[in-house]
Amino acid sequence: MPDRPPTTPIRAPKRAAGPRAWQRMLSGRRLDLLAPSPLDVEIEDVAHGLARVARWNGQTTGEHIFSVAQHSLLVEQIARRIEPAAPRASLLWALLHDGPEYVVGDMISPFKAVIGDSYREVEARLAAAVRLRFGLSPEPDAACLKLVKRADQSAAFLEATRLAGFSLAEATTVFGRPVGAPHDADLTPWPAETAKRRFLDRFAELAV
Repeated sequence: MPDRPPTTPIRAPKRAAGPRAWQRMLSGRRLDLLAPSPLDVEIEDVAHGLARVARWNGQTTGEHIFSVAQHSLLVEQIARRIEPAAPRASLLWALLHDGPEYVVGDMISPFKAVIGDSYREVEARLAAAVRLRFGLSPEPDAACLKLVKRADQSAAFLEATRLAGFSLAEATTVFGRPVGAPHDADLTPWPAETAKRRFLDRFAELAV
């Protein structure tokens, strides 16, 4: 019988690779935005990223950006003033309330409204991963949520009127009257490394 030609194994066609959905962090972690794992969240990455993300899309006065890290510290400070007996977990949640933004940036509220549910779903998954990583419930209780929201709005009012060019009337219409806001607070924007270090210091105090 004549020799048969060698057979060539049949290979399944390669599937087209989808777009990359993970980000590599300086720690070496790869955080998957579609299915973020708490194990891939490191506080050094969070602090580094938030210290370099600008609030108000960078439309603020000062030599430096007003970073999300500095904003987070302000929110936690205001939360303590509103509720002096707030549990440590609530204050840590306040400090980390914008945690997802170390990955996705600080998208301004008008743009969030344009994008809609897609952004909110990504943000919610990342927020849950950040909270779980640091021992918090993925969903805060109603009292904690109310406290952080009030503190966040008061911080936004201060930033709007002191840094972002809002009039008092305009800021009151958008953010409401501030509660517990330290009107004597120095909102001079910090250099990124200062914001990162102070964020990490406060985290270490709350995460014990």
